[in-house]
Amino acid sequence: MAEIAAKVLVVGGGPGGYVCAIRAGQLGLDVVLVEQGGLDGGLGGTCLNVGCIPSKALIHAADAYERATEQAKSAPFGLSVERPTIDFARTIEWKNGIVGRLTSGVGALLKRHRVKILQGHAVMVDGKTCRVETDTGPQVVTAEHVVLATGSVPATLPMLPFGGRIISSTEALSLTAIPERLAVVGAGYIGLELGTAFAKLGAKVTVIEAENRVLPTYDEELVRPVVRHLRALGVEVLTRARAVGLSEAGDALRIEQEGAPARSIAADRILVAAGRRARIAGFGLERLDLTMNGPFVQIDERCATSMRNVWAVGDLTGEPMLAHRAMAQGVVVAELIAGHRRVFDGAVIPAVCFTDPEIVTVGLSPEEARKAGHEVHTAQFPFQANGRALTLSAEDGFVRVTARADNHLLLGIAAVGAGVSELAAAFGLALEMGSRLEDIGGTIHAHPTLGEAFHEASLRALGEALHI
Repeated sequence: MAEIAAKVLVVGGGPGGYVCAIRAGQLGLDVVLVEQGGLDGGLGGTCLNVGCIPSKALIHAADAYERATEQAKSAPFGLSVERPTIDFARTIEWKNGIVGRLTSGVGALLKRHRVKILQGHAVMVDGKTCRVETDTGPQVVTAEHVVLATGSVPATLPMLPFGGRIISSTEALSLTAIPERLAVVGAGYIGLELGTAFAKLGAKVTVIEAENRVLPTYDEELVRPVVRHLRALGVEVLTRARAVGLSEAGDALRIEQEGAPARSIAADRILVAAGRRARIAGFGLERLDLTMNGPFVQIDERCATSMRNVWAVGDLTGEPMLAHRAMAQGVVVAELIAGHRRVFDGAVIPAVCFTDPEIVTVGLSPEEARKAGHEVHTAQFPFQANGRALTLSAEDGFVRVTARADNHLLLGIAAVGAGVSELAAAFGLALEMGSRLEDIGGTIHAHPTLGEAFHEASLRALGEALHI
């Protein structure tokens, strides 16, 4: 049995793991990264292979098809097309090409920084030793530091086990044909992003949500424009409803809804989007003396676990399960191992929902700020008064700021509208730098841009609005 010794062993090649390995390599550390591939597709993990990247490709294709379909019916600015069609197999091929380019890029970056990549299934023997089952036989890796980055998997529902017409987001992104009827169980960001995309592509979509509204983790003010567009797309949304299983024939989803009789929803595919759970089992983690935080591995502000020199990053450490959080944690861990003084401060982590329209949030909502004991000034600027939004025919939405009433320190920034995901960087930077309303109001914003709404919302909170 071959044996490898290294300074750092990274278990998992997703965003947290590969970024940690790259940064450690940049810092001159001897690194081994183990990635098993499988459903996640290999380097890049869920995000790159079957999550963030392919879903955004599908969403873009669906948006383009919807616009073409609308232009076949009318020509609001003089452009018209005739009978748009979509070859969905080619769409998937295009999506796969993007994923392939990016995964190849990750592999090249790891090699450039002298990271040794082992393809295989990793099982921890103890806090410093790992057995890796590879195609060429088992290998043992010993390391001074171990970084756990095993990620997460789609959560399952006992009454709707995956298989056949019941699919997770992974299978939804690999369909070769657009389903005529799609039932989506769960109205969080995964369910609504994919449900909206397939509705635009022509599927009859029904969304089932146990809570009293869609996107329950976002405040209602931000969700209203999304709900309006779901109605315009013809998506049926059933709230206070739960799936109880398949019909006897297996061709419909049985649901129970508060205040309504039980019913069945005919569906060619049933997308279960009930969240994700940490991937804990199967890696020998039970052999380690890890303190758990419920279903997650507990870490401190340095991403250190309860075992000396065993670190954990990404989804297996809990919410928010976001690739950019995992990446930031990976950098912190690599630099700590190299002897730098670092902590992970997760106070400013942008969250983006790529629905139609998009939602972006950073920091606290007005309600959260008040619950935290702050008196606040809050104001929003509508895209109906933003010139760039009007030229894009995308006036539904707004930018909202929340700041302390006493010193005007920004506590939270949010937006809903077409393309607002690209404002996440400006919002995050403003909070990270400790900006006040006066800082944003005194910054010259380019005209005409959507970002001007951030400027105007800040001025409005100060009572100095210029364009409303």
